[in-house]
Amino acid sequence: MKKADILNILRSNKTVFSFKDILLASQDKNPTLLNRRLNYYVKEGELHSIRKGIYAKDKNYNKSELATKIYTPSYISFETVLGRAGVIFQHYGQIFAASYLTREITADGQTYAYKKIKDSVLTNNAGIEHKENYSIATPERAFLDIIYLNKDYHFDNLSGLDWNKVFEILSIYSNKRMAKEVKSYHDIKHNHS
Repeated sequence: MKKADILNILRSNKTVFSFKDILLASQDKNPTLLNRRLNYYVKEGELHSIRKGIYAKDKNYNKSELATKIYTPSYISFETVLGRAGVIFQHYGQIFAASYLTREITADGQTYAYKKIKDSVLTNNAGIEHKENYSIATPERAFLDIIYLNKDYHFDNLSGLDWNKVFEILSIYSNKRMAKEVKSYHDIKHNHS
């Protein structure tokens, strides 16, 4: 990897790169040599090493982008999305993501909590927004993801949800318990408004 290669990578609009991303972008076909060069760039302060095999331009990388880079496929969801949307009031320090496994990891002082969702749901784009370098659930999708994994979850404010979207997305889960639960949340919401 020449200095020009690393500069091209750093000029891209991504803030987080996996070793594989860098290998594919560089002319370098020797992973061992590339690894040595990356270590050199980290030592020189030209690259920030977040965790093994994952790098950033600097410490101001996008944490959502990192969350979806550590385990792929994955997307930001659950309490992270619902907290931002005002559906739940409890603040969580971790970033929650849906993925193919359940795991909690800490990188650079930030905790990332991955929750396993079945593949047919994980890879379905209904209710998923594709931002510049990561994917994030809409509040409706995050609401359904939480119901998929939890019975009797307490939501603080359901008034911001678009119920038409909720019912549209619901079918991807093919889950009768969820369908009943969603209907009861919907009925409670509409009986109190």
